[in-house]
Amino acid sequence: MGEIRKKRRKRNKRKIIGYSVGVLAIILFAITGFVYKQLQPQNHFKEVPVVSKTSNNTQSQYGVFNVLLIGSDERKGQNVGHSDSMMLFHVDLNTNQYQAISIPRDTRVHLDGYGYTKLTSVQYIKQATEGAQKGVDAAVNAVSELTGVPINYYVETNYQGLQGMVDAIGGIDMNVPFDVKLTHPWYPENKNKVVNAGVHSVDGKMVTELVHERYSLKNGEYDRQKLQEEALIGIAKTALKPSNVTKLPGVIKQVPNFLIASNMNTSDMISLGVAIKDFNPDTQLHYYQVGGEWKTMYDDILKNNNDQLVMDKAQLEEIIDQHFKQ
Repeated sequence: MGEIRKKRRKRNKRKIIGYSVGVLAIILFAITGFVYKQLQPQNHFKEVPVVSKTSNNTQSQYGVFNVLLIGSDERKGQNVGHSDSMMLFHVDLNTNQYQAISIPRDTRVHLDGYGYTKLTSVQYIKQATEGAQKGVDAAVNAVSELTGVPINYYVETNYQGLQGMVDAIGGIDMNVPFDVKLTHPWYPENKNKVVNAGVHSVDGKMVTELVHERYSLKNGEYDRQKLQEEALIGIAKTALKPSNVTKLPGVIKQVPNFLIASNMNTSDMISLGVAIKDFNPDTQLHYYQVGGEWKTMYDDILKNNNDQLVMDKAQLEEIIDQHFKQ
C-alpha cells in the first residue's frame, strides 16, 4: 500500500507541476500578446506628448507627429555641448511618408531672457546655467518657435553615440555625394584624408568624421547637411535589411546607450521600428533645405558681432505649410 501511495503522490505532483507550467505558459502568452498588441503603432501612437511651448501645440490625428533629432558636439566626460546639427522629422504613419528638414546650426533665433543668438548657442547657455534638461528644452522650443509646429519627441545624441550606433549594426554603406577632405577630424590619423564621391562601406568612426566636416565643403553647412542625410539613409537601409529586421528590437534596446537625452522610451522606439520595418528612403523620405542670407549681426549671448544665417522666411513657411502641418 505504501508503494501505491508513493506512486499516486508522484503522479499528483507531476500533474500539479504540469498544470502550473501550463497555466504559467498561458499567462505568459497572454502577457506577450497584450504587449505585442500595445506596441503595434496603430495602438501605441494613438496619443503622443507635446514637449514644445508654441501657440500651435495641438495634436489632431493619430500616427502623425514631429521628432527633433539633435546632434551635439558634447565630448566624452563633458556635460555641456552645442547643438551641432538639427533635423526635424514629420512622421505620418497613415501614409508611411516621412518629411525631414535641416535647421542650420548658425540660424538666428530668439531665446527668452537673452535675446537673439545662433541656434547652436541656445542649448549650450541653458545647459551651462540651468542644467542639461533645460538646455534640451530650450533647443526644442527654439526650433518649434522658428518653424511654427509642435514637437512631440526629441532624440539627442553626440558623435560618440552615432559611432556606437553605426558599429552596433555592423557599419553602413554610405553614399558620399561629393569629395570630402577631412580638415577638422575627431581622430588625428584622418587629418586631410580625402573621401572621394561614391558609395563607401564605412564604420562608425568614419561616419562621425564625414558628418562633422564642413570647412572644406563648397557649400559649407548645407553640404554637411547632405552628408548627414546620407548617413541617416545608410543607417536606415542597413538596420532595416530583411536579414537584420529580427535583430532590430535588440538594437533598439541598445539605443539608450547611444543617446544623451530623449523623451522616447524603449517601447516608443520599438513601436516606431515596427511601423517603419518596410521603410524605403528612396520613396518614403523627403528631405528639404531652406536657404537664407548670411549676415554679420550682434549676438546677445556672446556679446559680439558674428556671422549668422537669417533663414528665408517665405521659403521656410512654404515647406512647413505643405509638408509639416498636420
